[in-house]
Amino acid sequence: MLDRRNFLRLGAIGGGAVFMSGLFGAAHAAAQDDFYFVQLSDSHWGYSGPANPDAQNTLRQAVAAVNALEVKPDFIVFTGDLTHTTDDPAERRRRMAEFKTIVAALDVKDIHFLAGEHDASLDKGAAFIEHFGPTHYSFDHKGVHFIALDNVSDPGARIGDEQLEWLKADLAKHASDARIVVLTHRPLFDLAPKWDWATRDGDKAVALLMPYSNVTVFYGHIHQENHQMTGHIAHHAAKSLIFPLPAPGSQDKRTPLPYDAAAPNKGLGFREIDAEAKQAGYQLTEFPVTKG
Repeated sequence: MLDRRNFLRLGAIGGGAVFMSGLFGAAHAAAQDDFYFVQLSDSHWGYSGPANPDAQNTLRQAVAAVNALEVKPDFIVFTGDLTHTTDDPAERRRRMAEFKTIVAALDVKDIHFLAGEHDASLDKGAAFIEHFGPTHYSFDHKGVHFIALDNVSDPGARIGDEQLEWLKADLAKHASDARIVVLTHRPLFDLAPKWDWATRDGDKAVALLMPYSNVTVFYGHIHQENHQMTGHIAHHAAKSLIFPLPAPGSQDKRTPLPYDAAAPNKGLGFREIDAEAKQAGYQLTEFPVTKG
């Protein structure tokens, strides 16, 4: 495992761990402890097709890779598309149950789940809620406030006024320099609206977050590493566990990149996010699904 104190600069390598750190003032730093968590995304359990002929094994490989980390993460978060879409409600629930059984092997105390549109858009999140709980929520961990937003249960790719009011009320409980991490599935900004890589009212969420000076957003959906700034807010996309997608707007359709039998895990990965209270700035790297 990489020594998390020997950071690799953003862009130095490609692949699956994010190191998150920030200097937020002496009063805040004194109450904070270093920690790290793991982000996994877009496993699409139930997918079958040429983009990943080994789809039955990739999620299990990722679980094994996370369990092999030398230091155990404080928790794990899955940022959506846990399962692959299906019109059959019974099959949707079967896939979710199978997914839960597989990830139960993760050697970690807490796992937080977010829905993706493949999980939730056809039934407004009903099956997801049955298996994983609320589609939006917040929690605190060692001085950092985490907010999980749902921009997928609405088939129109909206957060919605009710949830935005909830977000506003949740943020109002925190100081303007609070350490805030937002977890979501779709990007909150217009990355590639033609490809559904946007949230139609994401600008409203960003406007609510803008008065807070220490906000970072981690999301999935686009099946690749991507980094974007909206003002002072950094947005970081995670790689997928099933297949990579092309660069935003690089082709007419967002079809998966061709499978490479010689490098079956090329473009796949997971992310480690390291919060260090006494470090300033953010350093990011990525872990591959397997070492091979």
